[in-house]
Amino acid sequence: MSAFGVWITATWILLFAIFDVAFSNYSEDQCSWRGSGLSQQQGSVEQISLHCSEGTLDWLYPKGALRLTLSPRLPSVAVGPGGSSSGLITACVKPSEQFHGAQLYLERDGVLELLVGDRLESSPPPRVRCFSRLPGEKVALFLQATPHQDISRRIASFRYELRGDWTARLSLDSNRISNEDACRPCNNTEILMAVCTSDFVVRGNIRSVVEDENLRAAVIKVSATRVFRQKYALFAGNSRLSSRGEVRTLLQCGVKPGPGSFLFTGRVHFGEAWLGCAPRYKDFQKAYMIAKAAQQIPCELPVD
Repeated sequence: MSAFGVWITATWILLFAIFDVAFSNYSEDQCSWRGSGLSQQQGSVEQISLHCSEGTLDWLYPKGALRLTLSPRLPSVAVGPGGSSSGLITACVKPSEQFHGAQLYLERDGVLELLVGDRLESSPPPRVRCFSRLPGEKVALFLQATPHQDISRRIASFRYELRGDWTARLSLDSNRISNEDACRPCNNTEILMAVCTSDFVVRGNIRSVVEDENLRAAVIKVSATRVFRQKYALFAGNSRLSSRGEVRTLLQCGVKPGPGSFLFTGRVHFGEAWLGCAPRYKDFQKAYMIAKAAQQIPCELPVD
């Protein structure tokens, strides 16, 4: 091989090595990032861009800062109550229980808003935080390392989720919504739309309700007599007649166990089912039959 050929080969090997280092912190689909602050210069800001609707970020030994841009491939319109579209995209971040060594900010038009502060060992688990943006609006997540003499046990880690729908904030982050908005019953139009667009649609009974003060959520224990649809294996069991699962809703809604059959619908956030519309099943049947007779149902459901 000529000297020129050797030089070309060496150059390609060097380029592949550079690319391998550059992309080694990313999953193949660019949904998640994992890296260390030990290689960062003090005061530097590392730019990261992820392109999925959900994923994770793990920053070991935080030092300097990270700026994360989320550019998911979501539908261009968002569906709201009654089928209206706003184009609003809602993002939620769920810090790990051991989130340490950094503060997480929302950067919107150059202004920083604190979402998650650095935690002390005795601090309660951090809460899920949500925010919304309109198409074309420039937002990013900014992580700033906090000074510590010993960074060996510091890891700033969180999961993120983005949705092109109006219910994500209602399910998770109750800091910015009123009890009236979060807990009001759905009207017939919203119920029929929820049947078509929810991650789960289940008929069942309430076995019990357990309060989770840390999450500020009520955990509804459900015996499902019929699973019409579920995006994940939320309701499972060995019995042919019923299966069991859990659905969460905001604590201030005051859900209590009671008799009767309900239609549970809602969204899955961070692997957990969160309640959307939950009419009594007989009320849903009546609304469905009236809409079907008028040829105004948005989708078919095998109602008995």
